[in-house]
Amino acid sequence: MHILCIADEKDPLVYSQQVAQRYKDVDFVLSAGDLPLNYYEFIVSALNKPLYFIFGNHQIEHLKHFKKNCLFDDPYVAPYGVSATQLSFGGTYIDGKIKREKSTGLLLAGLGGSLRYNTQENQFTEFQMYWRICKMIPALLFNRLRHGRFLDILITHAPPRGIGDLDDRCHTGFGAFLWFMRRFKPRYLIHGHIHLLDMNTVRQSRYYDTEVINVYGSYVLQEDT
Repeated sequence: MHILCIADEKDPLVYSQQVAQRYKDVDFVLSAGDLPLNYYEFIVSALNKPLYFIFGNHQIEHLKHFKKNCLFDDPYVAPYGVSATQLSFGGTYIDGKIKREKSTGLLLAGLGGSLRYNTQENQFTEFQMYWRICKMIPALLFNRLRHGRFLDILITHAPPRGIGDLDDRCHTGFGAFLWFMRRFKPRYLIHGHIHLLDMNTVRQSRYYDTEVINVYGSYVLQEDT
């Protein structure tokens, strides 16, 4: 199984005329945020594969349209009454949600945003992130009963605290994610937010039972089934 993971910056290898041939073996696509929705449209159209995404702390101008019970009221974006699903350009918004990926059976969850460092949207305190996780626990417990495991992949924008994050407030990770991994044991946590200026930088670390991967730009996750 091959999963194309993207975050933060458009990758020329993905945003190209050869994308369909280059990623022909991909089963689905995951985005860890900070990318424009028209980039998702291009990928979905070219690959004809499912795409699941969250928002980060940038590129959030359309975030309000994906919040619960929200309809469009901006005629420039879409006519009033158009659902957020239609604005997603074929992608599926999974922030705060648990979803079983139909083609592979993998269990996915998303937690977007970054640690709060100013007054902009989609930033959270540690307490707020713990609370967001708590609201997902019933669905995680259902997964455990129904599928024998809580989760396969957690998609976040920010990294876990102390694993590939940075010292400044904006790029500090969440301690809540460390607790999540210890308690719910996803096979993977994929994130963005930390830009890899040196592409030889190690992307992958292990924390208990979870592989933590920075998918800045693009990264193909090969999962044995």
